[in-house]
Amino acid sequence: MAKSRNDQLAERLRDLQVSSPDVEAAAVVSVDGLSMASSLPGNIEEDRVSAMSAAMLSLGERIASELGRGNMEQVYVKGEHGFVILSAVGEEAVLTVLAREQAKLGLIFLDMSRAVKELEKLV
Repeated sequence: MAKSRNDQLAERLRDLQVSSPDVEAAAVVSVDGLSMASSLPGNIEEDRVSAMSAAMLSLGERIASELGRGNMEQVYVKGEHGFVILSAVGEEAVLTVLAREQAKLGLIFLDMSRAVKELEKLV
């Protein structure tokens, strides 16, 4: 039996977490703020992550455009306890990753870039 699109998206998220041990959680969210797939710990609300991801994507796109930076590719927020990194997945979705504070961002960016290429085929 063929896997559903959501199952395939969730599998790619799990692959990302396995390949990058500093990735604590990941989600694919539509630009409308709806969760398409996620791999989040129980203490994080999927709906909240989805809504905030869509808002950050929209704001990032507007900032990049209005300040003449071209198409937005990535937004990240550094907090006291780690990072939130968003990458556009085509025109219709965003990949959101939560990473540990000691994460090697270069490796995570590389793994996210690879994941985005795979996710774009599914979205």
